Amino acid sequence: DLVRSRGLGDVYKRQDIGNTNIKTGLFKDGRLQNSWRLRTDSLRTADEYGTQMEGFFGHLNIDTREVDGIIMSSVIPSMNYTMEHMCELYFHQQKVMVVNSEMNLGISIRYDMPSQLGSDRICNAVEAYHIYGGPCTIVDFGTATNFAVVSAEGEFLGGLICPGIMVSADALIERAAMLHKVEYIKPEKVIGTNTRDGIQSGVIRGYVGQVDYILRQIEKELGVKQTVVATGGMSNMIASETDRINYVNPTLTLEGLARIYDMNR
Repeated sequence: DLVRSRGLGDVYKRQDIGNTNIKTGLFKDGRLQNSWRLRTDSLRTADEYGTQMEGFFGHLNIDTREVDGIIMSSVIPSMNYTMEHMCELYFHQQKVMVVNSEMNLGISIRYDMPSQLGSDRICNAVEAYHIYGGPCTIVDFGTATNFAVVSAEGEFLGGLICPGIMVSADALIERAAMLHKVEYIKPEKVIGTNTRDGIQSGVIRGYVGQVDYILRQIEKELGVKQTVVATGGMSNMIASETDRINYVNPTLTLEGLARIYDMNR
């Protein structure tokens, strides 16, 4: 979402509706000032989300009436109306710009069915290519782990979608009676001497191995070395375990939203 604060220059707020969390960023003069997360819940109403948003803005001493533009990225179409209605009610009838593959993006989309391309992947690709150049691969560690590949010429070539690390671990725990939830940290030894360490070592190291293998295969298929950018909640932990990730940018998606808004307003 985008905000202009009177007397303070341009202030921007962008919103990314993910499967687990709704991420919101507040930008001033094109730079991220604050960000926060709300739990994604399709049963919540526009008023519930709106009052929470008002609370965040009030904490920052910013009136929601100062917002002069809104952009949204969503991977849950069923929630779009709720969030757009919330913006109309609590951000004073503003029309929401919704990211899609037909906008001016600064990159071209080479995807069989562009309308099915997740808008979060579009935001990541736009920002990564602008900041780090191409060819690049973006790995977004969220509910799903998304790999997005952009060529040196700024073409979104496609990618991969894998179960996220927490989704994989939760599925393991759910289907195995003797296993239980553990904290997502890496034990010192590869070989676990108890169930907790065994799960942690397998989940963390197994996931790092998957990421390494996929990145290696992408470079092999394209025949060119990639700049690899990681984002998402687990990006720092995974990046610390592999030398294939060049940059970690936790706010890449929000920054991509900001850039797309500026190119299309």
